[in-house]
Amino acid sequence: MDPELEAFIPFLPHIDMNDPVAARKDFAERAAAAPAPDTSAMEVEDRTVPADPDVAVRVYRPLRARGAIIWLHGGGGVFGDLDTEHPWAARIADLSGAVVVSVGYRLAPEHPFPAALDDAYSVLTWTAAHADELGIDPERIAVGGHSAGAGIAAAVTLRARDEQGPAICFQLLNQPGLDDRQETWSARNFTETPWFDRDKITAAWRHCLGSRAATPYAAPARAADLSGLPPAHIATAELCPNRDEGIEYALRLMQAGVSVELHQWPGTFHGSQAILSADVSQRQNAEIGAVLRRALAG
Repeated sequence: MDPELEAFIPFLPHIDMNDPVAARKDFAERAAAAPAPDTSAMEVEDRTVPADPDVAVRVYRPLRARGAIIWLHGGGGVFGDLDTEHPWAARIADLSGAVVVSVGYRLAPEHPFPAALDDAYSVLTWTAAHADELGIDPERIAVGGHSAGAGIAAAVTLRARDEQGPAICFQLLNQPGLDDRQETWSARNFTETPWFDRDKITAAWRHCLGSRAATPYAAPARAADLSGLPPAHIATAELCPNRDEGIEYALRLMQAGVSVELHQWPGTFHGSQAILSADVSQRQNAEIGAVLRRALAG
């Protein structure tokens, strides 16, 4: 493990995935204690996307931005919201120069699949329809996210392809959760990794799926056909249960003719880039900004 990250392990909070409500409260309190990001170089606006039910979004609009990314937060699908994601969304907008539409999607277990996917897809449709109002090019809309949010982003690209929905120019999947089966080597063996391990991910899938059987829209690794999807950037952490499913998904995308950039970050664990003082975290975060700048340059 990267020594700068390892030093923080004793201070990582415990997440009880068997009690999502308590996990949400603890996560929100910790996020609120973090330093507020500098948003002076951008406009930040809370909006409501008409849907059934309506979806709350927070739009970050840097000056002269022309591309946009629909951004889906992590949290296992059971915790996280617009406020807890605020530092990350603002940072992505600042580093990339893109409009970031952060999605306050519904959470499990109260709202299992397909609630989060429906919310994300509604936001994609709304963003494309309101491109002029948002000051963006409708041909430069990407989707992306972290962890469970990255899995939802991958599902959005599948649904948009299948339903001939709004054009997506790029997908950014950071440490994505893609496969409920957990049969990869990393999913089977990483049982005591920091922050997220096999048991926590098992609980997250249980909450998110509810009583439904997994489909490719719930677990994109189950999709038989990955052709016709937008170019992708996939980042994985070495000590993360999701690692191998992310790498396998990247390989399958490439074999289906989709252009992919895959970055496996050594010495890192799931979510470790939140430790901003570490050099490797700074490089990870800078790469997300640089990747989006290139992808949305037009």
